[in-house]
Amino acid sequence: MDKSNCKELDTHSMPEIYDTTYEPQIPIVENFLYGGTYLFVGAPKVGKSFFMAQLSYHVAMGLPLWGNKVHQSTVLYLALEDTHARLQERLYCMFGVESAEKLHFAIKADDLSSELIPQLNYFLKKYPDTKLIIIDTLQKIRPHNSDGNSYKADYDNVTQLKSFTDEHHICMLLVHHTRKMESDDSFDMISGTSGLLGAADGAFVLQRKKRTGLEATMDATGRDQQDMRYKMAFDPERHAWNLIETETELWREPIDPIQNAIMEAVNRMLSAQNLEWQGTATELLAQLPELDYLDLAPNSLVRRLNIANTNLFNRYGISYTKKHCHERRIIFKKVSDS
Repeated sequence: MDKSNCKELDTHSMPEIYDTTYEPQIPIVENFLYGGTYLFVGAPKVGKSFFMAQLSYHVAMGLPLWGNKVHQSTVLYLALEDTHARLQERLYCMFGVESAEKLHFAIKADDLSSELIPQLNYFLKKYPDTKLIIIDTLQKIRPHNSDGNSYKADYDNVTQLKSFTDEHHICMLLVHHTRKMESDDSFDMISGTSGLLGAADGAFVLQRKKRTGLEATMDATGRDQQDMRYKMAFDPERHAWNLIETETELWREPIDPIQNAIMEAVNRMLSAQNLEWQGTATELLAQLPELDYLDLAPNSLVRRLNIANTNLFNRYGISYTKKHCHERRIIFKKVSDS
């Protein structure tokens, strides 16, 4: 092997990772849906498309879902098993004539072996505030010449979509079917090989207790969320899913007390002054005398702010960035009331 032609690994040292400010991970629906690529699985006619329409409408309108705060954004819904007339009828049954301008539909798209990714890229350039894409169904965009029962094909298909999702920091839901074989583990019922779930960031599995009944359970698992089970009921008049209860208690990771003290101090500073502040880490420490007891060095403060970036945005509505000049300035902006 000619080592001169070997591609070098893109490595980052531990200090480099600590010293980098990564984009905050903002949930689509708090306590429910996060950025990443997820499977949304259920048997035919179980009500998947109704829930996808309900979710997409709430995100496009910024309406709370089941009491959870929703971060409003543009939504692209690829309803690839529908017609425009069927979509019109379903949406009218659910929402009347109240329309969401940020909700866009397409009933045709290329598959993964053709122009799907360029089509999605074009949409995001046109609507840069897009945070949710729904593909209904996954089977419609899989390459026709791939082996649907192959672990590699399943893994590669979802990996390709996940790469796109991660690049653009959005959420993608892939609607898919369950297999007919029953299982005690609902995630074992996902049709296809384990490569689908192995490549995805998580999955939701919707199951009705009785095929003709209105009650259902939805199991959720993911890398950025804990395993949850939701008890739901379908409202036949509104064609919407209502939450009855969550069978799993939501667990919140405790915040590091030092991180918490820093975030609260920054929040008080912005609340007491203007909605924007910028300066060096040394100047910031001088602005926050309540942190003197921590005896923080400027470099330690910056690293802790990098780590706290997501919580700082989601809990306090404060964006945190750094300007790389000779002084390396810190910039805080109060962008929302959280």
